[in-house]
Amino acid sequence: MSYPDKPFPCAGERPVHYTAHRVSSSLNINGHLDKPVWKRATRTARFVDLIQGARPIYDTRAAVLWDDMYLYIGFWVEEPFVEATLIARDSLVWTNNDVEVFIAAANAYYEFEVNALNTVYEAFFIWADAYEQAGFSQLPEFARDAPGVKPWNGVGYTAHPRGKRLGFFQWDMPGLQSAVQVDGTLNDNSDRDRGWTVELAFPWAGLKSLLLGDDRSSPPRDGDVWRISFSRFNTYKEASPAQDSGGWALSAH
Repeated sequence: MSYPDKPFPCAGERPVHYTAHRVSSSLNINGHLDKPVWKRATRTARFVDLIQGARPIYDTRAAVLWDDMYLYIGFWVEEPFVEATLIARDSLVWTNNDVEVFIAAANAYYEFEVNALNTVYEAFFIWADAYEQAGFSQLPEFARDAPGVKPWNGVGYTAHPRGKRLGFFQWDMPGLQSAVQVDGTLNDNSDRDRGWTVELAFPWAGLKSLLLGDDRSSPPRDGDVWRISFSRFNTYKEASPAQDSGGWALSAH
């Protein structure tokens, strides 16, 4: 969805396109991406700096698969010193090193973050202009007085081109599966690690509420296009003269 009269800062930029292939059987979600199905999956290009678009110091890639039950996402994260401290669900995972997935529909979007301890943070956002019209207000899980609901301007915005939105910060996707594997020793910087992998399964049933007022289906039809952000945020930055924002993504913002 675009707003030509109020362009976003990245107006004129085209996001990366990726084809997600259907698999014939469900995956066992354990964080290991050496399964034959992931070896056959097409990995994305190396992530770039979120702002500059430059090549970061460490490699990060993702891949996407799907079946009738789940949307599967895998991350390969190069990290010489894998660290994570937060263990409580919905703690501020981005204050650790993490990977993130944002899944956008016409009237709402979903945020997922996870660190190397497999600690998950989730949030669900609904654009105010669609809250009543698209039917979100009719669902008890999106009541204005639900726990953890508050108006949200986003990061760095005071007046977003789309307008206002509601954030549901205690919303959990039913049936979500996540797993992490560390190739090295977590929180031990006396040795050097290879990195960590993340394996995710987002149930299509859990994504249905995201599609209110949207003409796509869950599970999708062949040829459907989804807008998904794949990113990684770090507590460190590459040394100067690199202009490292600390955030790397498949598509620069």
